[in-house]
Amino acid sequence: MELITGTGAIFAAFGSIIADVLTGGEGDFNTLRREMLGNAAWLWGLIMTLGGGFLVSLVYRASGWIERNLEPTLMVVAYLSIGAIIFIEVIRRFVFSEQFPWSTTIPGYLFLIMTWTGCSYNVRLRTHLSFSEFRSKMPRGAQFGLLILDAVLWWGICLLVIVTATFVTANSGNNYSLITGTDWFTWWFLISLPIAFVLLSGRVFQNLRDDIRKYRTGEKMIEQAVLGGQ
Repeated sequence: MELITGTGAIFAAFGSIIADVLTGGEGDFNTLRREMLGNAAWLWGLIMTLGGGFLVSLVYRASGWIERNLEPTLMVVAYLSIGAIIFIEVIRRFVFSEQFPWSTTIPGYLFLIMTWTGCSYNVRLRTHLSFSEFRSKMPRGAQFGLLILDAVLWWGICLLVIVTATFVTANSGNNYSLITGTDWFTWWFLISLPIAFVLLSGRVFQNLRDDIRKYRTGEKMIEQAVLGGQ
């Protein structure tokens, strides 16, 4: 009963934060931080991993444009922003002897967004945990079993990251941590990590659905993974 109550409190805390931020507030992270210290955080994380991931997979299924372009767009925008900041700040530092204090911190947070949305996208392309050369020589049943194991492992990783990263985000918000040289809250960027792993869980659902269909129809189960392929 305590787990259910605690899980409800976490969802309520998130709702309160979202409502506060949307009305121009800073968000009260104290309740969220406190609840994330309990065991209910893992039940909440499981719901977000499986429930959130399933909903994401439905969105991808309903909109091919979002499925193809969401993560690549975030990656490209983050990458170009990092490059632009570094390029401009190198010129400003060595030519004009001045530099924005946030120019050494913002790229790191943008890299966080680029890296983990990229991870989600490449899970869909199966460039992680593929071992295609080895698995293609195995019996069909063993191939299917290992693909299911892949899904379980990814969901386990998602659970760990969503829970721990959410606690770090809540702790940062509770401490009113700011990015150096700005009045921007650090949690604005840190929240991208658990969100990215909810997206990743959605990709796992997509892959598992494809694997089940291929197993039932007799299609080739293991294909060569191509980095950046479609």
